[in-house]
Amino acid sequence: MHWIDLTIIFIFLAGFSLYGIWQSRFNESSEDYFLGGRNLPWPIAMLSIVATETSVLTFISIPGLAYRGDWFFLQLAIGYILGRILVSLILLPQYFNSGVTSIYEIIGQKFGPDLQKVASGVFLITRILADGVRFLATAVVVQVITGWTLPMAVIMIGVVTLIYTLYGGIRTVVWLDSIQFILYLFGGIASIIIVLNLLDQSLFEAISTLSGEGKLSVFNWQGDLIKEPYYFITAIVGGVLLSFSSHGVDYMMVQRVLGTKNLSAARKAMVGSGIFVFLQFSVFLMAGSLIYLLMGGVEMERDREFTSFIVNYLPIGLKGVLLAGVLSAAMSTLSSSINSLASSTVTDWLGGGQTIKKSQWVSLIWGVILIAIALLFDESDSAIVIVGLQIASFTYGGLLGLFLLSCMKRSFRSESLIVGLVASFGIVFYLNQIGIAWTWFIGVAVVVNFTVTHIVNLVFDN
Repeated sequence: MHWIDLTIIFIFLAGFSLYGIWQSRFNESSEDYFLGGRNLPWPIAMLSIVATETSVLTFISIPGLAYRGDWFFLQLAIGYILGRILVSLILLPQYFNSGVTSIYEIIGQKFGPDLQKVASGVFLITRILADGVRFLATAVVVQVITGWTLPMAVIMIGVVTLIYTLYGGIRTVVWLDSIQFILYLFGGIASIIIVLNLLDQSLFEAISTLSGEGKLSVFNWQGDLIKEPYYFITAIVGGVLLSFSSHGVDYMMVQRVLGTKNLSAARKAMVGSGIFVFLQFSVFLMAGSLIYLLMGGVEMERDREFTSFIVNYLPIGLKGVLLAGVLSAAMSTLSSSINSLASSTVTDWLGGGQTIKKSQWVSLIWGVILIAIALLFDESDSAIVIVGLQIASFTYGGLLGLFLLSCMKRSFRSESLIVGLVASFGIVFYLNQIGIAWTWFIGVAVVVNFTVTHIVNLVFDN
């Protein structure tokens, strides 16, 4: 890698670390550390949500989808917007009216502290597995682009992220997330401009060519409703349910809007994030389609299309900026995971009201665990990586069902709630085994959770 690109990357990493240390002076309580004093500007919270859900895998794989195929993936993003509207209407009022720090306190208030710990435990396990191996997969991508060794990539990303997350807390995380989002979105737009320049075509000419080859199709009206995840109805419904659960019952996402001033600001941040995700996906899908034209559609290793373009086509300097964008996508997800894991641990397991020093120690422990997971496994552990990346779809349905049950006026026994939760996890494993599209996992899990909980509750009552 050229020294100019390396210099850009190191300036970027040093700047983030120093910013986190500088921001630490604004943290006076654990509420400041975990919720930014409930005074976060909603546009910053909105961009932070987008950055948090955009890992390097998204950054790299979305262009690859367009390179190899079409834009069917964008159907999911339409569902994402609708799902976040549901979160804003159904779940956010409940969170704000209760004044909770951790959303799992809602479960505790309705069903008792044991169920609160169960829900929090599911979240903690989900985040450890999903983000630990996502961090590993991220480091593999960084290794390919930079030429660093895998342990060096893991440690470099992990240590810098830990520094600014430990010192600055959620306020630093959301502001840096916003900067990181702008950085990697700029990288995507710059890639489009560079490809068009290399092709010596206007955007309209390129779109006409791609459209003629069927590379820009968004809606898929043909396919198997049950087994094809990108069939129109399946994709829209799957996107709605995935977003409703991920942004409604996953504390890592909800934490950002809980830090805003009021319910109105939280709703703007939540729904706005869905619109920005749609725009972001469109930019990177367009980049992938244009790279297809540039490279003549030559077949290459899956999800290496965009990295190949970065390494072989970008000029010195801009390559460093885009690599900084890759690191940004990695660090935004990792920093958010560390802070939300610590917040849930302190609130749901330690009773809340802890000092900033203790909160930082808890954050450090979770950061070390995530780094250790990435170092202990390697890219050849494909089964572990697959499970880690899919784990959220296995647990989201059960958690969403639990939160929806908490909205009901009737009460349930702890035993029936736990049996319903376990049954919802089990059905997803079964659906996965028989080849049902993953976009149906959450919906089926919610129905099973509701049904089993009610049946078991009736049995205990009788």
